[in-house]
Amino acid sequence: MNKPSQDEWFVLAPSLPEEGGARAAFRAHAERLSSLSQPAEDGAIERVTNEAMQHLGGLSRTAPLRAALLILTDLAHQRWPIRLTTDGSVEVRRPEEQRLDPLSEKERIRRQELVKRDEQLREPSTRRFVSGLEASHLFKGRRVSVFSLMRDGRELAAGLRRVRSSDPESVTASLKQIVDPYLQFVDAGATCEHTGLALQDIWRYFRHTWSNQYTSTPGRTMAFLVRDRACDYHPIVGIGALGSPIVQIRERDAWIGWHPDAFLEFADEEGSVALAAWLTQIVDASVSECYIEDFIEEQLLKPGDFRAPSVDVISQLTVYAERQRELHHRLARSKEMKRSARSNAESAEAHWRKQAQSHLYRSKRALALADMFRVKIALGKFLSESPTAEEVRALLKDQEGRQAIKTVLRKAKADRVGIAMADITVCGAVAPYGPILGGKLVSMLAASPEVIAAYRQRYSDQQSEIASSMAGRPIVRPSHLVFLGTTSLYGVGSSQYNRLRMSAARLGGKADEQLVFLELGRSGSYGTSHFGSATVEALVALVQQSLTGQRVNSIFGEGVSPKLRKIREGLDRLKLPTDALLMHGRHRIVYGVPLIRNLREYLLGMDREPDYLFDLSDPKAGTRAVVSWWMERWLAPRLKNNDALSKMADHSLVRPIRHGARVVLSPEDPNQTSLFDDL
Repeated sequence: MNKPSQDEWFVLAPSLPEEGGARAAFRAHAERLSSLSQPAEDGAIERVTNEAMQHLGGLSRTAPLRAALLILTDLAHQRWPIRLTTDGSVEVRRPEEQRLDPLSEKERIRRQELVKRDEQLREPSTRRFVSGLEASHLFKGRRVSVFSLMRDGRELAAGLRRVRSSDPESVTASLKQIVDPYLQFVDAGATCEHTGLALQDIWRYFRHTWSNQYTSTPGRTMAFLVRDRACDYHPIVGIGALGSPIVQIRERDAWIGWHPDAFLEFADEEGSVALAAWLTQIVDASVSECYIEDFIEEQLLKPGDFRAPSVDVISQLTVYAERQRELHHRLARSKEMKRSARSNAESAEAHWRKQAQSHLYRSKRALALADMFRVKIALGKFLSESPTAEEVRALLKDQEGRQAIKTVLRKAKADRVGIAMADITVCGAVAPYGPILGGKLVSMLAASPEVIAAYRQRYSDQQSEIASSMAGRPIVRPSHLVFLGTTSLYGVGSSQYNRLRMSAARLGGKADEQLVFLELGRSGSYGTSHFGSATVEALVALVQQSLTGQRVNSIFGEGVSPKLRKIREGLDRLKLPTDALLMHGRHRIVYGVPLIRNLREYLLGMDREPDYLFDLSDPKAGTRAVVSWWMERWLAPRLKNNDALSKMADHSLVRPIRHGARVVLSPEDPNQTSLFDDL
């Protein structure tokens, strides 16, 4: 993919019907957007768009035009310059990345995120949810609401000012009387003992105060609250969540040693019998965890193929996989393949066997076996039943042998990436705790022994969705969380993850080791964050009208990012410059938090047990240690910062409510509940 230059203008000439005035309508919309004063206000852009949409009913075949108009609107919201040339062509250019002015760049990115966030807050269901949490109700003899879980910034600032005048040697002890954080996990059905509100609803409410849209993520997810027991109702200090990691992140994979070139260098150095044993172990495990009864019955495979696979068998499996994938795209329905959609009367064995026999997993199983058979053929050319170091070196010198090692590496990574790794998907402080760097506390708690232990407990018995569907029987992977990844919201300026490091000795580890957020690099500026939900829906509708279009079902196990595939296919259908439009111009800092000493070896399956940097025998003691570290390292020095304490005091709970932890549905919303309503 050729990356377009920053100042390159490129033509948008969507494939629109000639009749009915669709092309003229597209050019007229572009002209009106380009004529708005710059930078254009979002309200002005919406007015222009609404006027354009009002005329769609009179145009034939409106789906392509609707999608094209919405794409232009989204680009205008994100400050993409739009112009019409003298020959009537519509051209756009990506916005400049203002890297010499971090504040301007942050504001540009923030606006990009707020478009979707504000769109979500306008939804009736979201507004009802927010109003419901803000409405007071009687609980244990007291009137409470979500406002009860917000701490008054004036009271907190006053308490911290008193502490800074105390004896320096007793500052930490005094601080615990003012701020005393602890972790609370958001379990299904759990409620707050102080307000009676569902913990999931509390978490979601405060998540809506973030500058980006709240979305649920597929795969594993574990949310938590950081609360303050030093104050009545135990107000919320911050929120966090771990989720299934992004499968492919170049910067992370290179650092871990998962990148093929980096691993081959490691293999060249290793070049031992142990490497041969590992290769054989991964191949054998992969084949043994693949359901084959139907393939045998259909005579696609014979028992002898597993001992001595042939090129013909590999070819047959590949053709079969392609045919099954086509059937899946034509026939599958998302609701029929939802995660854990097992009926009460259905056994786990029967459920996973049915999953394995679906078109999707027939295709995946056939491809997996074809890959492993290729590896077996390559390994058989070089390795004897008792491999020697010399045989391994010969394997590494051969092109086919090196390709086989890459295939095994890919399989080993797939077995661990969604189980032993997680991304910190949400992490931050809630007002008024931001000015005292509560975000640093929430960040380090996300990597604390208590979170790691809770993750292990939650998923210790969970059957792996993809592995079980491939095997046709329940497969449970060890739930040892050994690595956390995350990214900054912005690619410039400071981040709450910067300079986050804590001695492992405070957590029962070794004095010369640290629990640290490592900066691994910067991610590419490629993705879908600049397209709104209406645009995505319009592109999906366009694709599904096409007889040749493949249905993107958003089924877990189909592949990477259904949303990206939907948008890409829709842009391709419109014959727009897909790669250029998906380059949104945002770079993020990629962070990694290794939790064990033998990270690469464990993640590759070479070591069976993780060697943690800290003691897991008393997880809550680990949380107390992190809180003490935060107080000494970040909170105590902040006491001298009058500006920080003044900002904290701005978050007031007196009427009218001016508190940063409150979800603002609109600047002046007469329907939003007041703190004193119903009292």
